[in-house]
Amino acid sequence: MTEIFGIPTAALFGQLLIGLINGSFYALLSLGLAVIFGLLNIINFTHGAQYMMGAFVAWLLLNKLGIGYWWALLIAPIVVGTTGVLIERFMLKRLYQLDHLYGLLLTFGVALIIQGLFRHEYGSSGQPYAIPEQLMGAQNLGFMFLPNYRGWVVAASLIVCLSTWFVIERTKLGAYLRAATENPTLVQGFGINVPRMITLTYGFGVGLAALAGVMAAPIYQVSPQMGSDLIIVVFAVVVIGGMGSIMGAILTGFGLGIIEGLTKVFYPEASSTVIFVIMAIVLLIRPAGLFGTEK
Repeated sequence: MTEIFGIPTAALFGQLLIGLINGSFYALLSLGLAVIFGLLNIINFTHGAQYMMGAFVAWLLLNKLGIGYWWALLIAPIVVGTTGVLIERFMLKRLYQLDHLYGLLLTFGVALIIQGLFRHEYGSSGQPYAIPEQLMGAQNLGFMFLPNYRGWVVAASLIVCLSTWFVIERTKLGAYLRAATENPTLVQGFGINVPRMITLTYGFGVGLAALAGVMAAPIYQVSPQMGSDLIIVVFAVVVIGGMGSIMGAILTGFGLGIIEGLTKVFYPEASSTVIFVIMAIVLLIRPAGLFGTEK
């Protein structure tokens, strides 16, 4: 059996794949957080609960209505994004002129309420969600077997992340969004409904979390705790990449997922803390994050 640095290639590439899978979810979730913070200036601690809600909407669609995975990819982000719109309209709207701490505390409280409601209704044990039939099986790459579904998750995450970056950074719509955060009065003078734009932006960021939840459902069991287990790591990813940096969220998400996977191979004891160690080092050297800018 071929080895690299004394590690069997099957084990090494297997952990790299796991790192890419985790990185895909880190990137999608941190992208949603970066969009919301960068354009709305809100630290959205509800993000983990909204990721969990996306997985549960997919599970309910399948088990209650017989609607499968592919439709869930479209329906779940819309449903959960709509709940995000309501949260923004009736709660967060009142906090934009206040310190970030108020938004963080409110969204943290909302996350606890959502998680508690789902735990009360469905318990703490996970619910299985089947891989769609079209993505079952695996491909033999010679050095490893690549499960079709996991390859799909990595590819779909990359497409969604890069498309979001392109829209925000390279299109007229993205220019309006960025301008609305800097000078909303001026943008409204051009006839653009800034409050509606802000609301839809928050709904879009929440929809990204729900999309990640749907894609995670066949890999991890659907449970009320799945968001709380992940959100702290995702916040660390966002801090390392730079709060509000779209490309920073994407690159850091995938990069840290791979680093975490490699750590499990070479030094498993540090795999659960390596991201936080990197965060501490980055904050000491560059407090704004790797891709962030000082204000």
